[in-house]
Amino acid sequence: MDLQQIKCFLSSIYYDKNEMSICVDINGERLKEQDSLQLLFVERDTKSEISFPLIENTKRFFYEAKIDLVFYRDFFVKHLFWDVYISYTDGEEIKKKRLLSNDQEIELLYEYYKELDKLIIPYTTNKGNFSLKIKEDAFITKIDQAYLTNMGNLHIEGYAVYPKENNIISQSVLTKTIIFRKGKDENIEELRFLAKNVGRQDLTEEYGKQLERDFDCSGFQIDIPLEEIYQLNTEKSLYKLYIEFSSVVDGIEMVRESSAIKFFPTISKYHSDPLIVKVKNKKKKIELKRTKKVRNFILKIDDYSTKKEIIKKVKKPWRNFRRSGKLKRIYKKCFKLIGKFPADKKLIMFESFAGKQFSCNPRAIYEYINANYPNYKLYWSIDKKYEKNFVNKDIKYIKRFSIKWLFYMARARYWVINSRLPLWIPKPKHTIYLQTWHGTPLKRLAADMDEVHMPGTTTAKYKRNFHRESAKWDYLVSPNAYSSEIFSRAFAFDKEMIESGYPRNDILYTDNNLEAIQDLKKRYEIPLDKKVILYAPTWRDDQFYGKGRYKFDLELNLKQLQEEVGDRYIVILRMHYLIAENFDLGPYEGFAYDFSNHEDIRELYLVSDILITDYSSVFFDYANLKRPMIFYVYDFESYRDKLRGFYFDFEKKAPGPLVKTTSEVIETIIDFEKSNFKLSDGFNEFYNKFCYLESGNSSEKVVKRILEKE
Repeated sequence: MDLQQIKCFLSSIYYDKNEMSICVDINGERLKEQDSLQLLFVERDTKSEISFPLIENTKRFFYEAKIDLVFYRDFFVKHLFWDVYISYTDGEEIKKKRLLSNDQEIELLYEYYKELDKLIIPYTTNKGNFSLKIKEDAFITKIDQAYLTNMGNLHIEGYAVYPKENNIISQSVLTKTIIFRKGKDENIEELRFLAKNVGRQDLTEEYGKQLERDFDCSGFQIDIPLEEIYQLNTEKSLYKLYIEFSSVVDGIEMVRESSAIKFFPTISKYHSDPLIVKVKNKKKKIELKRTKKVRNFILKIDDYSTKKEIIKKVKKPWRNFRRSGKLKRIYKKCFKLIGKFPADKKLIMFESFAGKQFSCNPRAIYEYINANYPNYKLYWSIDKKYEKNFVNKDIKYIKRFSIKWLFYMARARYWVINSRLPLWIPKPKHTIYLQTWHGTPLKRLAADMDEVHMPGTTTAKYKRNFHRESAKWDYLVSPNAYSSEIFSRAFAFDKEMIESGYPRNDILYTDNNLEAIQDLKKRYEIPLDKKVILYAPTWRDDQFYGKGRYKFDLELNLKQLQEEVGDRYIVILRMHYLIAENFDLGPYEGFAYDFSNHEDIRELYLVSDILITDYSSVFFDYANLKRPMIFYVYDFESYRDKLRGFYFDFEKKAPGPLVKTTSEVIETIIDFEKSNFKLSDGFNEFYNKFCYLESGNSSEKVVKRILEKE
């Protein structure tokens, strides 16, 4: 039986001494014995696993797993989050399916190890799945009801439990204060209101008895006159909600504060209609919201405008229409129709990384055409979210998928693009599509990939869609013969390959001089008295938040690096454009700089003395400078064997040492210093194979091949 078609959800959790039982309902189904059902716990970051047999309870029609919390205690508490799956066999294949949670207050079924000062708390994720979290300290809070009354009050009911001292607090004098807080750091403002204690014997009866816990005093209720809040606000305000416990035990006062409270309202207990009030002759709109990702409770106060409300009402159905796919179909038909009009033979459209950057090969080609062919009309296709990357650059740009973009793209004689376009965009017959691509391949590409681990696709679909796109290309730029061979096969490309070297690397020859480098350092406020380490890793296909947004754990220990070489080096971080992380470099001020949003990595190559990378194609470009490189490959075996695979023996042919720890990175830097930054023995062979075409005139070669042929 394939469980992928069946809902599996948590039925209940109960305890018997030190044993936790997790009961699972598989939609009333009974499975065969050979299905080998297991309850699988997967640690969220390390992917460590532990499983327990799920045994059928024939009387009650559910499956049950028993976990000895004493025996497995140390294993569970050394991690932070455990996601729970149902594991089963399907033929000879082992599959897993996420276990859904239920609508119970499962966080109250926590386990506290006092000697370790650790809590194991079962909880429901934002997506409705069942997981465990390991905490040293926590509040368990819930808002049961929240609504705005016609009398101008905010009514809130719920409960708050402090697990580490629950039974002590329940026997003490206890007060609960509701805190509304907005702003950050020095700009924090808060309003405090004393809540009424409400008995919650229902929670004790349902969740406390089996564990001898008392939740009777955990409830609270409050009615807050909103006038006390909005009279103080003349601007838009977003308040988050917190709860403060104040209790007196044996004459000693204890004060505890929760984190921002989440809000999971039900329709029957949540009134979403906003209130419109008049404050100092201005209308204010007050409404209850919750943040999209974390689901925190929000009290929102904003200026009310009739015009703005009308626009909002019009925008919503338009947004729904746009997302329905109907607009895309209409747009595509219009694109095809306009594409039948005569081409504008002097119009060239450029795009880099889906409109996010003014960079890479399209930029180099643009700059050459702009300087040498003044009679051409040059426009950039941009993602409106990244418009800031194009303003004040004296370039003409058009927002992707706008009406103007439709006319310009459909009538352009040339497209110059470095990554794939959305598949639904049709290429007019009169358009010449120059695909520049964006790197020399180390990792397997497209048809050469055995498995695809990216979100939102399958291996077969990914390859099929890639080839449908590459069939539209008229020319493909290649940096060397090695790449030409791979591109032809992996992209199923059988038209003209322009083997010219990469245009983006021209600057590494034209501007590789002390004056230009010093000017760049001054412009970007990079210290002139220290050497520069550039850290530019790539993304991992299987670590993602969603389609096109990838996670990245900074395995390089910046603290250790600063302690060892911070007196003579600084570090520049340049993450791949698909990586969605924002790193807090506050503790490393003056040593580590985040240049991830710096679109022109060529400038970072020029100012750096050493490159640290992993499997990113940046090292092929950087080799043009003939400077030292370190390959920090802490996950080498996994990346090589599972995710992508390599086109050549990376261990033997990499133009620099491969290391797996920060300590080894530091040792290699010191070795470079001792040898006066001597390059590795195999560097010249590498350079002659991959960089032999690049000498500062690749842009000229590409442009003449395209424009002068016409």
